[in-house]
Amino acid sequence: MSQYVSRISTGLAPRLRLPGTHRRPRRVAMLSVHTSPLHQPGTGDAGGMNVYIVELAKRLAAINIEVEIFTRATAGGLPDSVELAPGVLVRHVDAGPYEGLAKEDLPGQLCAFTHGVMRAWARQRPGHYDLVHSHYWLSGHVGWLAAERWRVPLVHAMHTMAKVKNAALAEGDTPEPPSRVIGETQIVNAADRLIANTPEEAGELVRFYDADPDRVAVVYPGVNLDRFRPTTAVVDAASGTGGTAGTGGTADGPASAVADAIAARDRLGVPRDAFVPLFAGRIQPLKAPDVLLRAVAILLERAPALRSLLYVPVVGGPSGSGLAKPEGLQKLAARLGLADVVHFHPPVGQDLLADWFRAASVLVMPSYSESFGLVAIEAQATGTPVVAAAVGGLPVAVQDGRTGFLVQGHDPVDYADGLQRLLEDPALAARMGAAAARHAQSFGWDASAAATADVYASAMAEHRRRVRSHHV
Repeated sequence: MSQYVSRISTGLAPRLRLPGTHRRPRRVAMLSVHTSPLHQPGTGDAGGMNVYIVELAKRLAAINIEVEIFTRATAGGLPDSVELAPGVLVRHVDAGPYEGLAKEDLPGQLCAFTHGVMRAWARQRPGHYDLVHSHYWLSGHVGWLAAERWRVPLVHAMHTMAKVKNAALAEGDTPEPPSRVIGETQIVNAADRLIANTPEEAGELVRFYDADPDRVAVVYPGVNLDRFRPTTAVVDAASGTGGTAGTGGTADGPASAVADAIAARDRLGVPRDAFVPLFAGRIQPLKAPDVLLRAVAILLERAPALRSLLYVPVVGGPSGSGLAKPEGLQKLAARLGLADVVHFHPPVGQDLLADWFRAASVLVMPSYSESFGLVAIEAQATGTPVVAAAVGGLPVAVQDGRTGFLVQGHDPVDYADGLQRLLEDPALAARMGAAAARHAQSFGWDASAAATADVYASAMAEHRRRVRSHHV
C-alpha cells in the first residue's frame, strides 16, 4: 500500500488504511465553483487548486474513472461543455455575471450554480454519477445538496480553511468572514470523506472543526514529473561531475552539465551568471512576496556589490486581497531601491513555469498559510532548492537542510540568511538541488489518483452500508 493514503486516529497520528476490494466509481461529478480548471494558474483566484483538479482528473480518467467538472462560466458564449482530456469533461454553469464578480460575492450565486448542476444531471440517466467530489467550501455547499439529491457519497477537499488562515494573517490582510467558518463546519459534518493534503491539515480539520478522524483521509498531491524534471546540470551535480548555472555556481563540469539551465535562462532573458531567487504564485499578502523583496534589500545592505549579480523574478498576478493594491509590490520594490533587480512577469503556462524553475537558483515561498505548497514540489522536481516558511504542508514538501531551508516566522533577515548560504556556497546549492529532484520523485500524480480512488471506494462502501441499515 502506498504512503499516499492514511486515516488519522483520535491521537492525530496517521495510520495505514488498506483499500480492500471496494468498488471504485465509474463517473465522478467534480465541483469547482469559484475557479475554472481551464483558467491560467497565477491569475485571479486560479492557483495550485486548478493544477490539482486538472492533474487529478486526468489521472483518474486514466484508471477508468470518468470525471465531469462543473465550474462557473466567466465569459459569455462559452460552450456548455469542453473535453479537457479523454474521460474528463468541463461543464460551464451560468451563475451570476460573467465578469467582475468577486469571490466574496459568490455565496449569493450558489443557488443559481446548484440549479445549473441539477439541470445537467436531469438530462442524464438515473445513476449517472456515483460520487460527488467538491473542492473548496463554496463547492462543498453545492456538493452537499447534490450528493443528498442523487443519493451518492460526498468527498470534499478544503484546500484552505478560514480558521487556519485567520490564525496566521499577514499584516494588512483581510480575515475570512464568519459565514465561511459556518459553511465549512457544515460541510465537515456533511461529507462522507474529507481529503487532506497532509497529516498536519488532517489534524487541523479535527482541532479547528471537530471533524470525525475516521472520515479524514490524507492524500498527498502530486507533480507532473514529465513536465517538471531536473536539468542535466542537476543530475551531473548529484554525481559530483559538475556545477550548475541554476544555482549561480561555476560551470566547471562538461558543457552538457549546464546546457539545459543556460538554455532556460537564455529563453527567458535571464543573465547566465546571475543569482536568481524566484517568487512564483499569486501576488497577495497571504503569499508574502514582500518578504522576499525585503530579504533581497538586506542582502544588498550587507554586500552592495551583489547588485550586479541579482536577478529577482516575480512571476504571477494580483489575487485575493492583493487586488485592492495591484501595484503595491512594484511600489515596495521602488521604495526599497530594488527597481533594477526585481523583474515582474505575468502568470505563465506550466511549460514556461518549468523553465522559470530551471532558471532559478532558489524558489522562495514565505507564505503565511499553505495547505500543501504544490509550487515547492514542482520547483524541486526541476532540481531547484526551496527557502520556505515552516507552515502548513511546506514541512512535508521541503526537507529542511536537505532540499532547502524552512524558516520559522516571516522575518526577512532569516530569509536573507538562507539565500546568503546558497549564494556563498554553490556546492551546497547543487547538493540541495540534486536532493530536491530525488525527493520530488515520490510525489507523482498517478499515486495521488490511485489513493484518491481508494478514498472514493471506501466512501461508496460506507454509504451503501448506511443506506442498507436505514432500510432494515
